[in-house]
Amino acid sequence: MQTNPAHSSLVAVGDSFTEGMSDLLPDGSYRGWADLLAGRMAARAPGFRYANLAVRGKLIGQIVEEQVDVAAAMNADVITLVGGLNDTLRPKCDMGRVRGLLEEAVEKLAPACRQLVLMRSPGRQGPVLERFRPRMEELFTCVDELAERHGAVVVDLYGAASLSDPRMWDVDRLHLTAEGHRRVAEAVWQGLGYDPEDTEWRTPMPATVPPGWVTRRVTDARFARRHLLPWIGRRLTGRSSGDGLPAKRPELLPYEGPAA
Repeated sequence: MQTNPAHSSLVAVGDSFTEGMSDLLPDGSYRGWADLLAGRMAARAPGFRYANLAVRGKLIGQIVEEQVDVAAAMNADVITLVGGLNDTLRPKCDMGRVRGLLEEAVEKLAPACRQLVLMRSPGRQGPVLERFRPRMEELFTCVDELAERHGAVVVDLYGAASLSDPRMWDVDRLHLTAEGHRRVAEAVWQGLGYDPEDTEWRTPMPATVPPGWVTRRVTDARFARRHLLPWIGRRLTGRSSGDGLPAKRPELLPYEGPAA
C-alpha cells in the first residue's frame, strides 16, 4: 500500500452505515465516517470530489441495482462498498444469493477505480449479534475472498474491540455514535495508506461502572418501544426506513466542508 497517497475522488456505496446514521448534525442531517474521510482526503487534494450513494435500509440486491452501476460510471480514485449486513439480519436470508450479489458488485466496481475498499462491519456486544454472528462471519469470509481476488483493501472493523463497546452505539443499537464514526474514518484512512492521525482507534474506551439493574431494564423497555418494535414492523410488512429516500450525495462534486 502506498504511503500518504493522493486521491482526487471518493464514491461511497452502501446503506445506513455509510449514510452516517446516527452521527446527527444540528440541521437534522447525518455526517458519518464517509463524510469525515472525504474531508480529510480533500485537505490533501485540491479539487477533491466526493459522492455518497448510500441510503439507509438497503439490501445488497438494492445496492447492486441502484448504486453499483452509477458508482462504476463515476470512475473515482476510491470506491468504498459496504453491504449485505441488512440481509443477514432478516429472518429469512439466502446467504448464497447475498454472496453472489456481493461478488457481482465487486466485479463491477474493482475495475472502475484505482482502489476498492471493502469492510468487515463492526458488531456490538449483545444477544442480537450472537444470534446472527454465523451469517455475519460468512459474509465477512466472502469479503476477504473477494478482496484477495480483486485487489481490494479490507478494513477490519469487526475485529476491533473498541467498536464492539455498547457505548460506541446509539440508542437504537444498530448505528454508531459520532465517536464510532470517527474511529471508522480513521480505520479507512489508515487502510488507504495515509499516516495515522489516531494510532489508538482500536483501543477500547476506559471502563466505567455499569448501570444498575433497574436502569438497564428501563433502557431495554425504551429501546423495544422506540426502535425494536418499529424495526420488526417494517420487516413484517416489507417496508424499509429508506423507502423513497434519495442518495445522500448523488453526484461526484467538489467536496465542501471542514476537514476532519
